[in-house]
Amino acid sequence: MKRVKSAILLSILCVGFGLAPAKNSEGQEADVSPLPLKVERAFPEIRPRRPVVMTTADDGTDRLFMVTQQGVVQFIPNRQDVTEDDIQVYLDIESKVVYDDRKNEEGLLGLAFHPKYKSNGEFFVYYTTTDEPLTSVISRFRVSKDDPNKADPNSEEEIMRIKQPFWNHNGGTIAFGTDGYLYIGLGDGGAFNDPQMNGQNVQSLLGSILRIDVDKKDEGKNYSIPKDNPFYGHPRLARGEIFAYGFRNVWRMSFDRKNGALWAADVGQDLWEEINIVLSGGNYGWNLREGNHKFGLVGAEAQDDLIDPIWEYDHEVGKSITGGCVYRGQLLPQLDGYYIYADYVSGKVWGLKYDYDQKRVVANREISTASIEGGNVPVITFGQDHQGEVYLSDAFGRIFRIVEDK
Repeated sequence: MKRVKSAILLSILCVGFGLAPAKNSEGQEADVSPLPLKVERAFPEIRPRRPVVMTTADDGTDRLFMVTQQGVVQFIPNRQDVTEDDIQVYLDIESKVVYDDRKNEEGLLGLAFHPKYKSNGEFFVYYTTTDEPLTSVISRFRVSKDDPNKADPNSEEEIMRIKQPFWNHNGGTIAFGTDGYLYIGLGDGGAFNDPQMNGQNVQSLLGSILRIDVDKKDEGKNYSIPKDNPFYGHPRLARGEIFAYGFRNVWRMSFDRKNGALWAADVGQDLWEEINIVLSGGNYGWNLREGNHKFGLVGAEAQDDLIDPIWEYDHEVGKSITGGCVYRGQLLPQLDGYYIYADYVSGKVWGLKYDYDQKRVVANREISTASIEGGNVPVITFGQDHQGEVYLSDAFGRIFRIVEDK
């Protein structure tokens, strides 16, 4: 960590931000044999509308919360025989949310329960608001004082408002790290080629992952900037909220429950999809690089202040990565430590194993979707329950789990 902090300080002094890259050329030699696992329907009797988030409140109730992109937070008891009658509405803000099937990167995109939700009843949402064009809002809500199964719709406290130049590349994940801070994934603002150069502009919040303290408030803000953020205290050079930057569109990111590592899958443009382990102050290259490669005519070759992904794949394999989560459940011990991810276009699902000590990928193994109607699954999100078991959902509202392929 001393080396990282020193690099950040040197970068600020030189007005050039970034960390030493984590090279991954060894990753191409990973084990690619299929895992003896398959995807199957987890709750075959329900099909919620476009569930883009699945998570738990970690409050001991074992409810599985689902977010519909149209603007409703629901939950079900976490058992396989649930029916439509078991779905309960926790929060409905559909009237406040912009969503259009033809422009499906807006909507209610993120949900994160406060680490102390059991005692304080607070949770946070990320959505595209109807009250101002092309604007993302992050808000705090609280559970109803009278009913633990309902949120108080009148408790909204806006934390942050972010203007978006276009309708796409809104990012959307919000998640609490093991440090108790809220992390926010933002895309580059949209269109093609990052026309406003937000990915490399640390004076813009777009194209970045933010890190804020929602339990304190700085003057003029409904949140506080942690003092150990990489660009804290240098407002003329960079926004202090930025934790890492150089991203095109981190649609889904998550923390490894065992060690707190932040995993982010960045959706590519022309040729490459990528997976990153995100470090404080890191510059992940967009729009100078796509994956491990120079992007466009004005891109950059590999260099020390740009961090390349730990894994990439080209558009012959898939064309839109859906980031997942590191499996830390109990039902499939052979899957422990694998990062489960998918491609929305090809419908394939993989488990990727990363050796944190050697800093290289040692396996990237496909998980069978052959038993699913159509033979593939256009996964739009992943989630974990209270026990760390992993769920997948697709654009058709089907929710899946991973089981042994016997």
